Amino acid sequence: MPARHLLQFPPAQGHDLSQTEAYFYVIEGGERIKLRFHDYDDIFARPGLYEQLFYDRLKCTSPQKVCEILQSSLAAERKSCTELRVLDLGAGNGMMAEAIRRVGAARVVGVDIIPEAREAAYRDRPAAYDDYWVQDFTALTAAQREELRDWNFDCLTSVAALGFGDIPPAAFFEALRLIPDGGWVAFNIKETFLDHNDDTGFSRFVRELIFSKHLQVCRLERYVHRVSMEGVPLYYYALVGRVTTQVPASFLASTGVA
Repeated sequence: MPARHLLQFPPAQGHDLSQTEAYFYVIEGGERIKLRFHDYDDIFARPGLYEQLFYDRLKCTSPQKVCEILQSSLAAERKSCTELRVLDLGAGNGMMAEAIRRVGAARVVGVDIIPEAREAAYRDRPAAYDDYWVQDFTALTAAQREELRDWNFDCLTSVAALGFGDIPPAAFFEALRLIPDGGWVAFNIKETFLDHNDDTGFSRFVRELIFSKHLQVCRLERYVHRVSMEGVPLYYYALVGRVTTQVPASFLASTGVA
């Protein structure tokens, strides 16, 4: 078991911040170190800190929720999770991989942009991934695309990683194009990203994708992703869909994102 960390949250009255700006303190050797919630390199470098912060203190449920609705969507099609070959985008330290392994996924390959994520995944969950790429998916070479296609992925997952600048629309788009017709897509997004008043690039891209001919939405469920530091529920949507036709190279530009 990793050592427990001494955490401190800032006062609520001084913390009217977005999720990307939110921060906390970890006490180490008598020193108080300030970390933002999205300082993943520093968080992953400390064994058990990610789980203690997001799952113990803030009650994150997303890997289990996305797996649950993916499993039920597969069952409705008389298919099993044991057939899945999964590309896990924004894999972090393997929380989603661990959840989808529990339901029997055949292959799981992780992708993240920071080496600290892969190091943490292999340190904390060495059996979760069959391979793990540290890669910027907006800069894939033709050879890398071919190597990824050799895995014959039929499912793309991405949990707690979309829409905050961690994974740009172009990276998600590249991953989506590795999933063939009939393949599965399972991810979660903050509820405001489906609001037409949200004009951010990722929000526009996701809305266009959901209503396009390229994706059949099987399940869309609103749920509590986690709570804020003040205990306020943060609502997300979990989505499971199937690729109906290959997303064309022109799709990203047609959404006005690129």
